[in-house]
Amino acid sequence: MTARTNRSLLGINFFAGDVVAGLGPYLAIYLLSAYHWKPGGIGMALAVGSIATVIVQTPAGAIIDATRKKKLILAICAVLIGISSVAIVASDDPVWLVYTAQIAIGIAGAFLGPGIAAVTLGTVGPDRFTAQTSANQAWNHTGNVFGAAMGAAVAVIWLPDGVFWLIAGMSVGMLASILMLDSKAIDHDLARGGVSEGVTRGESAEGIKALLTDRRLIVFAISVVIFHFANAAMLPLVSQKLAQGGNTGDGIAFTSACIIAAQFLMIPMALLCGAKADTWGRKPLFLAAFMILPIRGFLYTLSDDSYYLVAVQALDGIANGIFGMIFLLILADVTRGTGRFNAAQGALTTLIGIGATLSNVIAGWVSQVAGYSSGFLFLAGIAVIGALIFAFAMPETAPDLLDKNKAGDANPPGDA
Repeated sequence: MTARTNRSLLGINFFAGDVVAGLGPYLAIYLLSAYHWKPGGIGMALAVGSIATVIVQTPAGAIIDATRKKKLILAICAVLIGISSVAIVASDDPVWLVYTAQIAIGIAGAFLGPGIAAVTLGTVGPDRFTAQTSANQAWNHTGNVFGAAMGAAVAVIWLPDGVFWLIAGMSVGMLASILMLDSKAIDHDLARGGVSEGVTRGESAEGIKALLTDRRLIVFAISVVIFHFANAAMLPLVSQKLAQGGNTGDGIAFTSACIIAAQFLMIPMALLCGAKADTWGRKPLFLAAFMILPIRGFLYTLSDDSYYLVAVQALDGIANGIFGMIFLLILADVTRGTGRFNAAQGALTTLIGIGATLSNVIAGWVSQVAGYSSGFLFLAGIAVIGALIFAFAMPETAPDLLDKNKAGDANPPGDA
């Protein structure tokens, strides 16, 4: 991999995190403070983008597997997100624009995630995928810190809706990084999860039905759906809680503080996973991320103090910092040699979208009917169920540990 390609990958990830994930919490604050939408309506607005992702995600993964135009697809996604973020604040009557923009961003996000993962895998190969993914995630979280800090400054000093223009600017940075990428550096066989002894160099990919019989993939799919059901609505809900009684700029500033606090912890978590995921294993790290969710949900109910809520939100950095890394590593483990890495990623992300959609809709209505504390406790209970399923049903998938276990079974203690 050339230095130019590495810079391009890191640049794409630096700008992509804030572009894709940054809009939701700010949109919740904007709709609540500027237009006085209720929690249930805000939840529906956030859910629209997730629904679009759910519909498009599985075919998007299959398209990424099949196409050699990965760079072009990433560029189109960057442009679509930039235009959509500006469209939200470009009219005095935002209702239809909010829904249209959320749908466009949902479609772009469906392609962007698997596209970046595919380009990474196709550029560095499976043996270096853990290290490069760790670097990608660290730069992604650094970009989120930068974007959130700038967003807070823009909201307080300039305009509350300036954060949407900032996200558009980040999308321009992502587009520039994509254009730097050398298309010739991508091995499109490796990018779909093939290895030299498997499906690369002209051999056909394994049928998608074969993946559906893999118990590990089924359990993992259930686990990640529950993880996102428990997690997706927490930041929008705490953002709304922070914004109560305040103005739009203050709400966005506190939301930015929440994001910054979490992202600072995500950076070392990504680096830790990159250093230890092959030796400690994927399972204990992912389980640790799962267990943070019920703790966080419970702590949100103990105080309404803004600084306390920002401190609790920092725990999200541990959970999502680990999830962002381990999700891709487990998926690469399970699909290695099948040629279906991106198709499987698309299918699982479709299910994640379902979980996130249900999270925003159901938790939004629970909070509207019974209060924010009830909404947080509801999400915490769901997280406990998911953690138990993962702990007892999901096996370890790290190749190095599996190889050591096989070697140990072949040479039990006492054999000559």
